[in-house]
Amino acid sequence: MSNTLIQNSIKKGVGYSTYRTLIKGLLVEGKSTGIEQSESLFNFSKLNDKRMDRLDKTLKISEETQNSLNQLKDGYTFLVIAEGWCGDAAQILPVINKIAEASIKIDLKIVCRDENDALMNEYLTNGSKSIPKIIIVDKENNVINSWGPRPSIATRMVLDYKEKNGVIDAEFKKDLQIWYNKDKGNSTQEDILNLLKAS
Repeated sequence: MSNTLIQNSIKKGVGYSTYRTLIKGLLVEGKSTGIEQSESLFNFSKLNDKRMDRLDKTLKISEETQNSLNQLKDGYTFLVIAEGWCGDAAQILPVINKIAEASIKIDLKIVCRDENDALMNEYLTNGSKSIPKIIIVDKENNVINSWGPRPSIATRMVLDYKEKNGVIDAEFKKDLQIWYNKDKGNSTQEDILNLLKAS
């Protein structure tokens, strides 16, 4: 894994508000982010945009998260691979943004998956290009850890459902979104803090 790839990806990355503006701009044109364009991807993007608007307003980071962030000694970049049509990214990115906003030690940069194939191929999940993927990078551009595409509890739910039913269907996706809404970003905060503590 070359340092140069990480460095270039961070340079290409945009902040959260720029990413949100990009998605909204494409929606006006009837498009989603990414190379592939379809009505279903556009509809997912539209739904996710509303979801993210809501989460940006309602999400709060816990006192425990804030305390842990206050104790960070080193600076980090969170390099996130995402796309506007991805349901998991819509639930997770607002949480990651709140974490980054709560600490001057964290810089958030977002890149789109389809435009960053080399980076995505370094961070496959069981051979697939699952997103979001969060790559935690130190000041020297060394990768400390990576996380994603979803919190550990949700990952377990996916695996259990796949084992029982063979595939992830629309019904499960609905259940997963309900779980995300109830969880209010707490599992994501917990997972990310554990990674930072371990670094």
